[in-house]
Amino acid sequence: MLFETFKLRDVDLSNRTVMAPLTRSRATENNTANSLMAEYYAQRATAGLIITEGTSPSPNGLGYARIPALYENDHVKGWKLVTDAVHAKGGKIVVQLMHTGRVSHQENLPEGAEVLSSYAEVCPGEIWTDSMGNLPHTLPRAMNTADIDAAVAEYAAAAVLAMKAGFDGVELHAANGYLIEQFLNANVNRRDDAYGGSAERRNRFLLEVTRATIKEIGANRVGVRLSPYGVVNSTGIYDGVDDQYIPLVKELSGLGLMYIHVLDHAAMGAPAVPSELKTALRAAFNGPFILAGGFDKMSAEQALASGQADLIAMGRPFLANPDLVARLQQDQELNKPDPSTFYTPGPRGYTDYQLKG
Repeated sequence: MLFETFKLRDVDLSNRTVMAPLTRSRATENNTANSLMAEYYAQRATAGLIITEGTSPSPNGLGYARIPALYENDHVKGWKLVTDAVHAKGGKIVVQLMHTGRVSHQENLPEGAEVLSSYAEVCPGEIWTDSMGNLPHTLPRAMNTADIDAAVAEYAAAAVLAMKAGFDGVELHAANGYLIEQFLNANVNRRDDAYGGSAERRNRFLLEVTRATIKEIGANRVGVRLSPYGVVNSTGIYDGVDDQYIPLVKELSGLGLMYIHVLDHAAMGAPAVPSELKTALRAAFNGPFILAGGFDKMSAEQALASGQADLIAMGRPFLANPDLVARLQQDQELNKPDPSTFYTPGPRGYTDYQLKG
């Protein structure tokens, strides 16, 4: 089943593999996508669907060094290089919109931008800055209602720019401890207003962002990524997580989204998303369902055959194997990724992985 075609709403996919979003930090000039990035994504265009690395819809969301953005016309031009290259190879590609929120340092932000979050608490740990090396995260300012309204509008505006750039859709990154999950997660969001204090209120920001984005580009062009039970960026499990996410996904289902994308971090050492929750989320969403998290060919086929998902996302295998689909079809050995080059500028460990002859 993994190599069968699939209709993702009105986007025709050549197979059921998805290249998962992978931060690569190659947007070296003004956080703008470039020809090197176009080469990288075009190399991987045999994936059924490519989801790009996290791309900020706002100057405030550029928490990491050299991540791409999508809020200016120059960003559109840069990403058009990428979408044209992927489409020329017959691929399909959506952009992941990722606002880093408190997972940031002021040194990584452009002039006039600031670190914002649901709550004024520093994210534990350090973050890399090109100017000063590793530094503790910057204390965020808790967003007020005007800040929230502005951020919602930024996501919607970025989605419009994504269409101008030629993307087949957008994915709203509501996982991995970034801004949207900083509202969803009870360990991070300790507000006591309309955006915190209960599961329903913590869900509000994501739903507002989703509805605003749909209003601009249509539900069949909008996907959402979730990671319940994730621990990335000091999120973590909390009482009632299942009871929060199941109604949330039911509400998202009613909006007619392009897809839901659920990430299980167990392969990276985090607590597994219980199979019962995955089943419940699958049942709650009346539409295409993507699963990600440590899949190989055998486990991907099993998940598809048993109806656990419609599509399977893979990250590091695509990173190190531009021709991953062919390698999987032919049961060929896979290249191993080089972690030392994951976030470094230039082509090494990016566009130079060996292809099978």
